[in-house]
Amino acid sequence: MDMMGIIWLSIIVIFVIVEALTVQLLCIWFAAGALIALIVAMLGAPEWVQITVFVICTALLLILTRPIAKRLMQRPREFTNADRVIGATAVVIHEINNDSAEGQVKVLNQIWTARSLSGEILPVDAKVVVHSIEGVKVIVAKYE
Repeated sequence: MDMMGIIWLSIIVIFVIVEALTVQLLCIWFAAGALIALIVAMLGAPEWVQITVFVICTALLLILTRPIAKRLMQRPREFTNADRVIGATAVVIHEINNDSAEGQVKVLNQIWTARSLSGEILPVDAKVVVHSIEGVKVIVAKYE
């Protein structure tokens, strides 16, 4: 293997390592382009041909296959029963005070630990709207 073959092999290894560390599905296309350039180098092509092949193959792989790969890698959001409470009206059953980490609401006949979205103290029997879920707590805002 000549010097350019060793360089292409090194480039492949570097891009594969970077891809494994980042998992962004970007460096793998450069590694594939370098692999094709390595094959061209082993066939005895001049350096300018190898570099041209690398650039063209990498660009084509990025343009043609990356969008497909990204679509296949995305997982649709899995909705749970807990997601039903988002947007629902709730009633404060234990005063919500973010500073003392206290508060509960009753929403859809379920009792949830609650925190105020704005940080304000919400008294018992206040109507609130569930804004989001963080862990086992609902984040609520005053009902308008």
